[in-house]
Amino acid sequence: MIESLRTEFEKKCRSDAAPLRERFEKTQKGKYYAKQFTEAVEKAIPKNTDYEELERFYDAAYPENGPTRYMPFATIPDIMVLDKLEGSDLMSLVIVNTSDTTFAKFLRRIGATEWAKQGHDQYGHVAEDQCPYCSQVLPKNFEKIFAESFDTEYEENLKSLNAFLTLYRDTANALFVPLQKTPESLLPGINLIPYNRKLDAIKNAIALNIEKIREKTASPAKQLELAPMAPLLQELSEIIDEYNTIINNNNAIVAAGPKKQAECTEAVFSLIAFRLQPQIKAYNESAAALQAEKTAAEKTIKSCEATIRQLQSDIIALNAKTVETDSAKNAINTLLRDSGMQGFQLVPHEAKSHVYKVCREDGSVAENLSEGEKNFIAFLYFYYLVQGSHSVSGDQREKIVVIDDPVSSMDSNSLFIVSSLVRNMIEVCRNNADNQNAIATGNYIKQLFILTHNAFFHREITYNYVNKYSYVSFYLIQKRNNHSSVKLTHEINPNSPAHMRNVNPVKSSYAALWEEYYHCSSSIALLNVIRKILEYYFLQLCGYDGADLRKRVLTDNRHCFVDENGVEDENQYALAQSMLFYISPQRIGHNDGMYYVEESADPDVCRKILWKIFQIMKQEQHYIMMNAACE
Repeated sequence: MIESLRTEFEKKCRSDAAPLRERFEKTQKGKYYAKQFTEAVEKAIPKNTDYEELERFYDAAYPENGPTRYMPFATIPDIMVLDKLEGSDLMSLVIVNTSDTTFAKFLRRIGATEWAKQGHDQYGHVAEDQCPYCSQVLPKNFEKIFAESFDTEYEENLKSLNAFLTLYRDTANALFVPLQKTPESLLPGINLIPYNRKLDAIKNAIALNIEKIREKTASPAKQLELAPMAPLLQELSEIIDEYNTIINNNNAIVAAGPKKQAECTEAVFSLIAFRLQPQIKAYNESAAALQAEKTAAEKTIKSCEATIRQLQSDIIALNAKTVETDSAKNAINTLLRDSGMQGFQLVPHEAKSHVYKVCREDGSVAENLSEGEKNFIAFLYFYYLVQGSHSVSGDQREKIVVIDDPVSSMDSNSLFIVSSLVRNMIEVCRNNADNQNAIATGNYIKQLFILTHNAFFHREITYNYVNKYSYVSFYLIQKRNNHSSVKLTHEINPNSPAHMRNVNPVKSSYAALWEEYYHCSSSIALLNVIRKILEYYFLQLCGYDGADLRKRVLTDNRHCFVDENGVEDENQYALAQSMLFYISPQRIGHNDGMYYVEESADPDVCRKILWKIFQIMKQEQHYIMMNAACE
């Protein structure tokens, strides 16, 4: 509020004094802006000077055609400023893309690496999953394919080259703009022709260098050389020094008369201060009132802050006496009840505050608990200990958590609950690396180590993290010949040979089937795997029988087996019949009446038909999930 009042006051002073500022213009040097002008008025001693006498004084101190001081030309601080810029060495560097992906090889073969990169940078963000040149729909993983087709060094060099272009252009502008602004009032006798010619030469040389840098960014493999700018800048600097020597000599002569000019300036501002007294008085009164309000408000704020600090201190003191444990106790009891352990619970200790004991329903202390019950209670305590704080101020410290086989001797209900809680801890840890679509709140678990020999527990906590190689790792611990070893289980990602991916060392037989399905290249072997997948998933898990499955796919949805033109595809239909024949309920043992020629069915077509069967049965999500686990 005070700042706004001050700004308005400065504008009003400058506006109301406009006639005097214009008449005595030469006394306003350095005080053209409202702020500087108003500060000079406030420093002046108000005096009602005779206006006509002041005019005569001004005309004598600042003669219209008399000696005048002239501003010097802008100088060049460093003639090497453009030749020593960071990144200039990139111009002679052959920048090529060495990525080994199929798409990268294709771009290099047709000589379109730079063209594709420029097109993607310019149109990729608005193309909406379509090629900006032919309008065809791009693959869903095109961005990943494209990114993997450019190696890191190539990308970094391109970024550095673009940064060098920006730096060179900005540095050139910072250098050139002051040089092209010659002093408004030029000392008579100075010939600007050599200066302007040299300035034009510098401008053209800079433009040619910028064009070379642009050419380099368009064709990074080219080796180019920038024209040195130091010789031209040195020649211009010598011209400027010659001009400034002449100007300084002139100004030294004029310096003999500034005393009277200073006196005239002081007199002008004294008159302005006298005429602006009403405005100055009104401002001072308003500013004083606002300052009094501000002082009172600051006093109130300080009082409130002191109260807040006292309340915070009281809260900490109370927390030290009454640490909140009831909510953790209630949560543990709820989980005990939900897991089926209803014969005991935590109850407060009669003699000790914030201490609990395990009691039976009749109030007696629960003795002879099973190993699984003890482990379950211990894990629940550990879980809420990790969530909580040891500080009475409530601050939650960052933690490294180690969990070693927490489901020993537990039943399936307890194992399920422990797995769910561990997954929540994993999500808290994940927030440190990837907080997109966060499931759990907080990031107080910085690292999480989980050790187990229970395959079911391992499955429950890992099924959704196998493909998160960027922040999840799987290890296999083995002991042979009385020596333990820890092996990181990973492999080269076939979709991106430059990267690795997790390999889950524990697999179910069904997951192994999908792994074989994903990598199988023989159509006969693939059809056998498909039979097993169809039997296990649709017959054993979903509860269909073979006849009903055949009816729903081959009879009720025969219209789904069509080619790209919408015409019924008999080959697709026949292949689906062959697949579903395998799972007929009348089939007993191996059918030696079925014969296949290896080349008769393309493995890709077999996978396409299986996908269509899952679509018809409304089980697309399961198919996608099992394929994703194999990628």
